[in-house]
Amino acid sequence: MRFDSGTIDIPSAGTRVQISNTNDRVLSIEIHARAGNTGVIYFGRDDVSSTNGREIAKGATVELDFTFAANLHGSERFSSFYVDAATNGDDADFMVILA
Repeated sequence: MRFDSGTIDIPSAGTRVQISNTNDRVLSIEIHARAGNTGVIYFGRDDVSSTNGREIAKGATVELDFTFAANLHGSERFSSFYVDAATNGDDADFMVILA
């Protein structure tokens, strides 16, 4: 298992940003919308947009755990996840455990 973390800048609302291009399998992932953001962050797959996806209010966090379903092998590739924002220049932080 490996841990990774970082910050994703979303320079243009409506233009999704891939969190990572690695094909490592995700055991768990946490996305946090920074408290200083102006608007909400959207989290999802390659169809996420500035109005579609899992809405994360500023200062809030979303966690996904794939360990039980995947028998500790991870069921989703890290490259499958994207973020977008309702407002230009907002940021999201991520923490991930990879298989």
